[in-house]
Amino acid sequence: MMQLYPAHAADALEFNKVTQLLKQKCRTDAARERVEQMRFHTRIEYVEKALLQTNEFKNILRGSDYFPNDFTQNIQKELKLLAVPGAVLGGDQLLSIQKLALTIRDILLWFKNHEGIFNNLRALTERITYEKEISTIIGSVVDDMGNVRDNASRELMSIRAELASRRQDLRKLFESILRKLNKQGYLADIAEGFLNGRRVVAIFAEHKRIVKGILHGESDSQRTVFIEPEETIELNNEIFSLERAESKEIHRILAQTTASLSAYQPQLDAYYHLTGLLDFIRAKGLLALDMNAEMPRLSAHPGLQLVKAVHPLLYLHNKQNNKPTIPLHITLDKNQRILIISGPNAGGKTVSMKTVGLLQLMTQAGLLVPVDPNSEIGIFKQLMIHIGDTQSIEHELSTYSAHLRDMKYFMDFANGKTLFFIDELGSGSDPNLGGAFAEAIVEDLARKHAIGIITTHYLNLKVMAGKVPGIFNGAMAFDEAKLEPLYQLTTGKPGSSYTFAIAQRSGLPPAIIDRARQLTERGHFKLDKMLHQTEQQHQKLANKEKELDKLLKKNSELKKEFEEVIDKERKEQHYNTLKLQNKIKKEELDYLRDMERKFKQIIQDWKKADNKQEVIQAAENVLFKKKQVQGNAAAAKKADKNYDVLGGEAKVGDLVRNKVNHQIGTVTEVRDKRAIVQIGRMPFNVELEDWVVVRKKYTEQPKKKKK
Repeated sequence: MMQLYPAHAADALEFNKVTQLLKQKCRTDAARERVEQMRFHTRIEYVEKALLQTNEFKNILRGSDYFPNDFTQNIQKELKLLAVPGAVLGGDQLLSIQKLALTIRDILLWFKNHEGIFNNLRALTERITYEKEISTIIGSVVDDMGNVRDNASRELMSIRAELASRRQDLRKLFESILRKLNKQGYLADIAEGFLNGRRVVAIFAEHKRIVKGILHGESDSQRTVFIEPEETIELNNEIFSLERAESKEIHRILAQTTASLSAYQPQLDAYYHLTGLLDFIRAKGLLALDMNAEMPRLSAHPGLQLVKAVHPLLYLHNKQNNKPTIPLHITLDKNQRILIISGPNAGGKTVSMKTVGLLQLMTQAGLLVPVDPNSEIGIFKQLMIHIGDTQSIEHELSTYSAHLRDMKYFMDFANGKTLFFIDELGSGSDPNLGGAFAEAIVEDLARKHAIGIITTHYLNLKVMAGKVPGIFNGAMAFDEAKLEPLYQLTTGKPGSSYTFAIAQRSGLPPAIIDRARQLTERGHFKLDKMLHQTEQQHQKLANKEKELDKLLKKNSELKKEFEEVIDKERKEQHYNTLKLQNKIKKEELDYLRDMERKFKQIIQDWKKADNKQEVIQAAENVLFKKKQVQGNAAAAKKADKNYDVLGGEAKVGDLVRNKVNHQIGTVTEVRDKRAIVQIGRMPFNVELEDWVVVRKKYTEQPKKKKK
């Protein structure tokens, strides 16, 4: 297990809040117990297996296929009783055990239907086999309501039949007594009731000596007494005796059933263990969906490369308030071991540091984390933190003394497999002396090859990146114009504390600010100013880069849209071409079929005809029809060139065009649906529907040039 320092390190990184959210996702006590027992593992095999199982269940939850882990009852007590000789489980308890067995049956069947996938979850069921006999034993004794069945034994069936008969006799006799007493006017308003398991009549107190029977009690007002009629006493005694016999037989049956199930106690215990484990993994999957968490790549070596990482609790808070969460990009490895984060107060330094620490704990506890899946997280043996005020009133330690106590532990035990976090290193002491101690501590941690993050305002720590191998700077971005932190971590350069800018924007008197500048060591102020200017220039370049990225993205989208339009147009043209080709081929096919039919007819006519010349003429007409079609096409082209189609009803004097051979003529007479059309000097009697009205095109003659 990972060693933590101090003992409350996990709580300081808010891992306890994550476990509380996880508990809320659990449906079973067994799963909640697992949450309380979560540990931070240092074996990569265990961590990887836990993450893969959670990732598979997350994928199941994303899909539409329901996983049948519906058993949510706590039956630890019942399972322990099964191992105790002579123990007796009630009907409801047996029903719970039956439901557990049936749930396991459904789970195994679900995995069988999903062969080849979800292999890490399936591995949990490798040693589990469904014992059908468990459900059969219970089902033969107990019904769906947990009541022992009448046919659970012959004796019970006989007792219940006799009991039903006696109760029927009692009901008839009692109703007869009620009618009689009511007629005599002895019955109270409530008429009857049950006392001490016996059916009694309610009699007015003044008549209690008249009605013979056993007095079982009276009302609070003492105006009504409850009497068991003398006529029903013997019958009630018989029923009571039968009920006792029934109870004894039920107890015997349940004891026998419990004894039969005791042989399956190990299997049932394994069933219960599996359902609790699957519920625990399901809860982790649900939490991962809420946090938009993924499974990072794992490395056996200490180090981490976080891409688009966010603090899970901050992400959930911002998600609830429809606010964005700024992602973190950070790499810590053997070449860049210690990150010095500087920048203004309330700029996100501590949040960035806590994000890395919390994600590391979650990963080694088997939880998916809100990072890009291309992230890589290594395994650490130790995690040490110094965050916030660790002053101890009990031990009378000052803030700086407590700080040094923690640093001593870091120096004594940190190594190459340690991940550490130090917030405001060197604070609580004289700035010059505190800065010197801080620098010495960082150098020692670097020599020990420990990996970690330090937040600071000390300038001497910011300049260490160029002197000590393995140390590099990071800065929290700040919008000076709006006096707002941007919560963006940029590695590779130190950041300004914006001391004077924040003081000025906060309304501090200008004279005080100017005097502070004068009192500030000149070199110190010059360096901070240089960092300030560098960071602002970086912000401007970053904004320009964002604008350029937007333009490139827009250009890419427009290019894609243009290509889609071109592709669509090309497909449409291709479709029209194919359509036209198909039409031409169909016309040719129809023509050939028509020719075939006509040739067959000609052959038959040749065989039958006496005048062979007529048959030859018919064959010529068929053979040269194609030339006729070609001639008609040429005539149509000529007509289209010289005439415009008007359409409408033809009148005397109109030019008309034949729809088939495209000849042009003039209407000289109209006779209902027929007309006389003169073509050249020859009149023809035609059908009007075969002709269309046209108009001769007039082309403008070019004007002659004047000489």
